[in-house]
Amino acid sequence: MSSPKKGKVEKHNKWGYIFLIPFIVVYVIFQLIPLVSTIYNSFFENYRMGLQQVGPNPIGFKNYITLFESGKLLGYFRNTMIMWVLGFVPQILLSLLLGAWFSDTRLKLKASGFFKTVIYLPNLIMASAFSMLFFALFSDNGPINGMLLNLGFIKEAYSFLSHAGSARGLVGFMNFLMWFGNTTILLMAGMMGIDPALFEAAEVDGATSTQVFFQITMPLLRPILIYVLITSLIGGLQMFDVPQILTNGTGGPTDTTMTLIMYLNKQLFSKNYGMGGALSVLLFIVTGILSLIVFKAFAQRKE
Repeated sequence: MSSPKKGKVEKHNKWGYIFLIPFIVVYVIFQLIPLVSTIYNSFFENYRMGLQQVGPNPIGFKNYITLFESGKLLGYFRNTMIMWVLGFVPQILLSLLLGAWFSDTRLKLKASGFFKTVIYLPNLIMASAFSMLFFALFSDNGPINGMLLNLGFIKEAYSFLSHAGSARGLVGFMNFLMWFGNTTILLMAGMMGIDPALFEAAEVDGATSTQVFFQITMPLLRPILIYVLITSLIGGLQMFDVPQILTNGTGGPTDTTMTLIMYLNKQLFSKNYGMGGALSVLLFIVTGILSLIVFKAFAQRKE
């Protein structure tokens, strides 16, 4: 049997490169050029003072030094991580539980398709609509305060957005509600991809459901868990719309819900492009480092 000619193989290969051209063009225009431009602008003094434009003047690493000297950067990073953890921990726990239930054929759950759809629906709601809804529900004169007063749990209206713990808790709770459905679908897909013969063998050996989950399901689910953790972490570091709308952009009370992206938005809104560029570069570096740490910490070690 004769092997295919080299010329025909090369002729077919060129179509692969042709189909890649749209992606490359879009990536260069909307990703690479803005990234290079942001890094370039971070080394310049470029802001507007009233009606006067100052710069662009090259100032080296002064924007980065100013960010660290202000003392706000670490505080806003801490706020971001606290609110991400408050949303992610219950999200991953509930998603694992629901994924185990829906993927277990022995339970024979009825109307599972309907419940899967209901679980995913909050993910389709815009964050702005979600924020406005919670702002109305938990306002001083909102229905939540009304219910608590009528039940006698509180004697006067509680200002949820005026206390750091409740404000952060609301942001975390909203992120949990919006994203646990998506996480459940991902984890459930990973569980359904596990060979059923492994579960049958464990059942024959007398393993309990808990042992099967922790000794078989969790180790084989590790790649999906790493993906979920890293993507959720990246999304958490980019947290903006929920706390921005919920606190009307103030990050209150006393900047305890101010995130890194909200701080970046303030810099760009005041036309301080140099400081905004420096903050964007730092956020890019922090995201890459944390993602690498998570990957290295949870990646499967080959024996």
